[in-house]
Amino acid sequence: MISAQRSVKITGTGSYAPRKSLSNDDLAKFVDTSDEWIFARTGIKERRIADEEETASAMGTSAARVALAEADLAPESVDVIVVATMTPDMLFPSTACLIQNDLGIAGAVCLDVEAACSGFLYAMEVATGLLQTGRYRNALVVGTEKLSSILDWEDRSTCVLFGDGAGAAVLSSDSSDGATVIDFKLGADGSKSDVLSMPGGGSSIPATQDSLAARQHFLKMRGREVFKLAVKVMGQVALDILEQNDIRPDQLSCVVPHQANMRIIDSISSRLGIPIERFFLNLDKYGNTSAASIPIALDEAARSGRLKSGDTVLLVAFGAGLTWGASLVKW
Repeated sequence: MISAQRSVKITGTGSYAPRKSLSNDDLAKFVDTSDEWIFARTGIKERRIADEEETASAMGTSAARVALAEADLAPESVDVIVVATMTPDMLFPSTACLIQNDLGIAGAVCLDVEAACSGFLYAMEVATGLLQTGRYRNALVVGTEKLSSILDWEDRSTCVLFGDGAGAAVLSSDSSDGATVIDFKLGADGSKSDVLSMPGGGSSIPATQDSLAARQHFLKMRGREVFKLAVKVMGQVALDILEQNDIRPDQLSCVVPHQANMRIIDSISSRLGIPIERFFLNLDKYGNTSAASIPIALDEAARSGRLKSGDTVLLVAFGAGLTWGASLVKW
């Protein structure tokens, strides 16, 4: 549990969605699929697709500006920037450094976290830990993804699932206002690394004519295995963090899950015994935006009035790695 002596607050949230919307009917014009097929299997109706200038860093910067404004915090007061992404602008420097430059923040600690769809929760815990040292006061946590840049648009089993976007939150150890971060529970199982990956582009399979011809630089997923693992690990980590903090599922006011697949979310709802009405859902509008998924949903939930003072909120995710994570927040 987070130390009561130095509580960390979420003082602002923000999000950014690319201008271009790609509906299921739009996809059906160039992929062998249909709106009925996609929606029945995923719950997705459309997703946002970034333009060339809407890079991961540019979208992250836009979401960050909204979060900073909500927190009423000047950029120069940010001490730490942690960015969760698996689609960085480039392998190095970090996307956090690019966002730092765009915001005009000199000297802030910058790093990227790569835990795929669990990335925002990993980044939140990293930022929270840094704030609790007492050396830093304010952290900017960003989840941003341009997944359209790594999708194989000839593979209907994956290209229909994902979209682009960014979300952000400002965390502070120097504020009496805001939502209190209660706890985290993170984990990973590297033995499942092959079920969801992008094989090419790293030092193992650098870019060559052969790797390009073999389409190794696109996202690859074994869908049935991912589904089974997601249901198992998301349900378990949710139960674990609730037990860890002596909270019953029926005491949760809202669950903000990773927006990957409606059937996965329905399964989590059944396992926790929590009505689906208590889950905040925007999957139909954005599809799976990986590390941006939870912060976009959290921002929309907060701005819509869905989250009220005193609410206990559960954030829960899974991602490639295999990674998983959960966080409890008192709004």
